[in-house]
Amino acid sequence: MHRVGSAGNNNNSTRPRKEKRLTYVLNDADDTEHCAGVNCLSVLKSSVSDGCDYLFTGSRDGTLKRWTLAEDAASCSATFESHVDWVNDAVLIGDNTLVSCSSDTTLKTWNCLSDGVCSRTLRQHTDYVTCLAAAEKNSNVVASGGLGGEVFVWDIEAALTPISKSSDAMEDECSNGVNGSGNPLPITSLRTISSSNSISAHTNQSQGYVPLAAKGHKESVYALTMNDSGNLLVSGGTEKVLRVWDPRTGSKTMKLRGHTDNIRALLLDSTGRYCLSGSSDSMIRLWDLGQQRCVHSYAVHTDSVWALASTPTFSHVYSGGRDLSLYLTDLATRESLLLCTGEHPILQLALHDDNIWAATTDSAVHRWPAEGHNPQKVFQKGGSFLAGNLSFSRARVSLEGSTPVPVYKEPTFTIFGTPGIVQHEILNNRRHVLTKDTAGSVKLWEITRGVVIEDYGKVSFDEKKEQLFEMVSIPAWFTVDTRLGSLSVHLDTPQCFSAEMYSADLQIAGKPEDDKVNLARETLKGLLAHWLAKRRQKPGSQASANGDVVSGKDITPRSLTHSRIEVDGSAENDSMVYPPFEFSLVSPPSIITEGSQGGPWRKKITDLDGSEDEKDFPWWCLDCVLNNRLPPRENTKCSFYLHPCEGSTVQILTQGKLSAPRILRIHKVVNYVVEKMILDKPSDGVNPDGAFGPGLTGGPLQHSSIGDGSFRSGLKPWQKLRPSIEILCNNQVLLPDMSLATVRAYIWKKPEDLVLNYRMAQGK
Repeated sequence: MHRVGSAGNNNNSTRPRKEKRLTYVLNDADDTEHCAGVNCLSVLKSSVSDGCDYLFTGSRDGTLKRWTLAEDAASCSATFESHVDWVNDAVLIGDNTLVSCSSDTTLKTWNCLSDGVCSRTLRQHTDYVTCLAAAEKNSNVVASGGLGGEVFVWDIEAALTPISKSSDAMEDECSNGVNGSGNPLPITSLRTISSSNSISAHTNQSQGYVPLAAKGHKESVYALTMNDSGNLLVSGGTEKVLRVWDPRTGSKTMKLRGHTDNIRALLLDSTGRYCLSGSSDSMIRLWDLGQQRCVHSYAVHTDSVWALASTPTFSHVYSGGRDLSLYLTDLATRESLLLCTGEHPILQLALHDDNIWAATTDSAVHRWPAEGHNPQKVFQKGGSFLAGNLSFSRARVSLEGSTPVPVYKEPTFTIFGTPGIVQHEILNNRRHVLTKDTAGSVKLWEITRGVVIEDYGKVSFDEKKEQLFEMVSIPAWFTVDTRLGSLSVHLDTPQCFSAEMYSADLQIAGKPEDDKVNLARETLKGLLAHWLAKRRQKPGSQASANGDVVSGKDITPRSLTHSRIEVDGSAENDSMVYPPFEFSLVSPPSIITEGSQGGPWRKKITDLDGSEDEKDFPWWCLDCVLNNRLPPRENTKCSFYLHPCEGSTVQILTQGKLSAPRILRIHKVVNYVVEKMILDKPSDGVNPDGAFGPGLTGGPLQHSSIGDGSFRSGLKPWQKLRPSIEILCNNQVLLPDMSLATVRAYIWKKPEDLVLNYRMAQGK
């Protein structure tokens, strides 16, 4: 699972608390397109004759989108962004409420005709929430199921009703309540269906409804369906059985056996008499709930059945799944027809008049002819076959070479998506990431700006990776994954603050060339620049000593009570964002982190309005950006010995083991040797505060420091006669631009202290 937040200590635990992570998700394309597989679909029909119909899609990229539909057009009119993991299902209830569920363990409610703002986050599941079901005629009832074996029944109207609650009580209860980021804990009428056939509930007048933990199914739940009136609920999953419940009381009315594998899709007719099920055993089954038995089996597919949709009269069923195919089957005559075959497995179907929308593991959504009002018209085109009643019958027919021919070759309309990223490699410079997407395109990203700097097209990923190899050694300060189809960059403290570069290497104009720049610090400043600007405009804000704005509460890092905080002295308290760390405002990244009120949240950096509480961000992140403080980091120094080469006529007095920043370049060591040769001492000492100086500290010290400063322009008179010196390691002449860390990683390759040798340059 893509875990964004991190669990804290239990009261009795002695392990240190793992700090919250900050993640940012990069976007390379128009925000009106999905960039990963589409898991769910829902159609909203207009209530007026000349109004627009809408299609809602939920994707593995973590977002939902609203599409305004026309005859042969679809435009994205809103993106719903708040989930931090895959969106697995979505249902429409009432006139304008969209309910979604996600692998982030939450349900979220949205005003589906709004601009995409989440109205409430509902937290009760302990694992991925995989499926939802709604009652057509009871607009308040929604059921949710998930991998934790839980099935919950929600009264959405009650769940959206806030009550007055103290912030302290909210904070204590938000882990098992129903809440939204920054909103009071609401009353809910949440009912928990458990395997004990009863609803587990606990009501407390002061707290509203707080349910007990539910056991639910013994195993994962993958499918739910509810009849129109909301008095019948059917669930299925890895237990291979259908469980039928009364959602009003929570009592289980029956258990139906017949499938031999995971149940992945369920449909009830409007009356609740008949139920259709699709399974990973490749079978579709029709159940008569009154008789409590399976009345028909349909061997239509050659692989798992993942999606079902029926005609309004429940006379025909459309089915899709892992075999890439969409079938239409007459439930009475058992006559079946292959409508189309695509390139990707079908995950969900939505009937829309005489068309059907198909969501697949691809980021595009296709519309196919369906003749939903008169499906028999499709059978008149020919090519139908009689569905068998045994799972191997369709597979056997295919092996015998009589595979049906699809009625339709091409969809009538496609909503295209963006190819998702499926492969990535972090390059050695720790600023660039090479990626490959589902279309085979290879791109180079600069993650400190969130942009693609090179699009190589369809080339060999491995060959391009070799071409871009650099012999440099920079600490790993971030991690990356592509679970959402995009690059998700994860920052964890204190590891993220371990990488530094010289401002000259970053080509930062107007900053001293030898200033050390902390990559994570500057990246955080770039990510939160918009938020800081908005925050300054908020009434009641006050400027801190460095010109940044903090709220009346200010940041009081918890870490001060148990660890040391370092002030980044080299940053000179600057608040400006340098060009290498300016993020795109055209395709801005989204921040994902774990808030204290409503759990993990996600929002574009340009949508941060300054109202976010300090508790909404990791404390270490704000302490860095607002107060210029960095947490304790591992030693950024490199120890080494400096000796003359064997037989060299050059001899200087060294003072035992030397120490210098890991990013120090070899040409600085050359400068040190030359100055020792000419002056027998360094021209400048190391300043007490650790600022840069080109030589050793004076005196016969056993452990001395070489500074890393003096990218000096111009030469002193004595420097014009400088001898030419070479530095070697393992008998290999080092390039002047190599850092000590690079030499240690690629040339020295030993755990003990580095040994460097010097000599007069050959031929000089």
